Amino acid sequence: MRLRNKNTWGHASTVRKLSSFMPAAGSRAYAAYTWALSILMAVFGGILRFARLGSPHAIVFDETYYVKDAWTMLMTGEPRNWPKSVGINNTPIDTLFAHGDTQGWLQSAEYVVHPPIGKWMIAIGLKFFGGAGDAFAWRFSTAFVGTLAILVLCRVALRMFHNLPIALIAGFLLSIDGLGIVMSRTALLDNFIMIFVLMAFACLLIHKDKAYERLTAAYAQDSQRRSARFMPVLIRFGKNRGKTRLTLDARGPWIAFSWWRVGAAILLGLATGTKWSGIYFFAVFSVISVLWDAWNRREVGYRNWFSHGFLKDALPTAGFMLPIWAGTYLASWTGWFLHSDSYLHNWAADNPGQGVTWLPEGLRSFVEYHREMWDFHTTLDTPHSYMANPLTWPLQIRPTSFYWENVNGSPGLCALSPSSQCVVAVTSLGNPLLWWLGSLCVLVGIVIACFIKKGDWRILAVAAGFIGGWLPWAQYLHRTTFTFYSIVILPWIVLAICYVANWLRENVAAVNYRVSVGAVLVVLSIVSLFFYPIWTAMPVPYEFWLAHMWLPSWI
Repeated sequence: MRLRNKNTWGHASTVRKLSSFMPAAGSRAYAAYTWALSILMAVFGGILRFARLGSPHAIVFDETYYVKDAWTMLMTGEPRNWPKSVGINNTPIDTLFAHGDTQGWLQSAEYVVHPPIGKWMIAIGLKFFGGAGDAFAWRFSTAFVGTLAILVLCRVALRMFHNLPIALIAGFLLSIDGLGIVMSRTALLDNFIMIFVLMAFACLLIHKDKAYERLTAAYAQDSQRRSARFMPVLIRFGKNRGKTRLTLDARGPWIAFSWWRVGAAILLGLATGTKWSGIYFFAVFSVISVLWDAWNRREVGYRNWFSHGFLKDALPTAGFMLPIWAGTYLASWTGWFLHSDSYLHNWAADNPGQGVTWLPEGLRSFVEYHREMWDFHTTLDTPHSYMANPLTWPLQIRPTSFYWENVNGSPGLCALSPSSQCVVAVTSLGNPLLWWLGSLCVLVGIVIACFIKKGDWRILAVAAGFIGGWLPWAQYLHRTTFTFYSIVILPWIVLAICYVANWLRENVAAVNYRVSVGAVLVVLSIVSLFFYPIWTAMPVPYEFWLAHMWLPSWI
């Protein structure tokens, strides 16, 4: 078993014991071992998400839009309008829907303000896992992708840090976080954006590693062919720090194209086809990916690495990723184009001479629809009791209450205090200590990367989610937004913690590292266990719920 240093696992005796049953790093058996543990971690997180998934058996918060849209898309191909209530008793349509009366939609097409992919994902659960009226069915897809994200994050962390315990810590933290649990148990769109962008990020990491291998092989050949054109330089970064090596005056091979980048472009197109915020991830991930390519050229030893990276990596990458991303997004609207009664489908025919007149009628109507959507998203400022300034999201200052109900009797944990009022709540609040620690680790990680581990490419990986998923919202501080949108940056909150933990692993005595990390994990686990009932709609005494409201803004 190869070890980077004695602090990786501890003392030599411990290493010998572990090596007796752990496969050698780099072997197929080791790869299978890492996959098995990653899958087990995802199973653990999946249990927390799927247990009692049908509770509460009611339309929760914005499920009122997406679940009913998904059902009518499944039934008719396009979202349809619904009345708010029906019958002489004005029974809410959401109540009827939750109890299986799902045929009350109107024939008119609904004006939806988000692209269709997320609703089609919800429709998959409705199709195969019980149909409308079954809360498990309409939440299945969000629970599945929330579980899948744990597996993907384990693999991402393993590729970034090359340390299995760190990778498992990443999966564990994502498994126990409250926002991850709540958003996996609620049929909203944001979990789908999270899994698409996380999988795209994983693809770009794989591209980075394979591109480095190609550059290394090409450098060896170029250095032999052009041995007369080199100069010794001092390497300040990387594994050969303090040594000399050849810096070749050559451009190196083309590494822009790979099928991993194609996959990333498709996944980012699907993210944009769920919500437009996927656009920011596409822009940020694409830029970071080509910066990694250029940095790889530098690390391998090529001169003029930035300019050559721009010409041989950035421009070709944009040339194929942009059309694939845009084509994927356009394909997500296939149903709208196929159904003549979809919303604004005939706008161009009804409004001759208006809009983008040089486009065919179908595309002219499509552009007008998008113009209306843009107006909606950029002018939405209707006050809401749970709206939250985007700048406060990483600190979970104003979580969203998804569900609240007073119940009779003493079910669940209410049996512990039968004299108290019994309540059922779903609060989309992350594990507060995890989010506060992660936000701190982002700042600490930047300091480490800038002043201690200069040139560490992984800080761009840690920052990517924040730049793509959080920072763009700073331009919409006037808009009505909610803290649960921050689910898309949760994987990078976790990666920030892992980045600092990995630095401690490499620079702190093994015993101190294990004790410190172990203590943090225990505390975070206890906090998650404490909050789990109000994340998952368990009946609890009112005083128990109130004890969780640490900040006045959480109520």
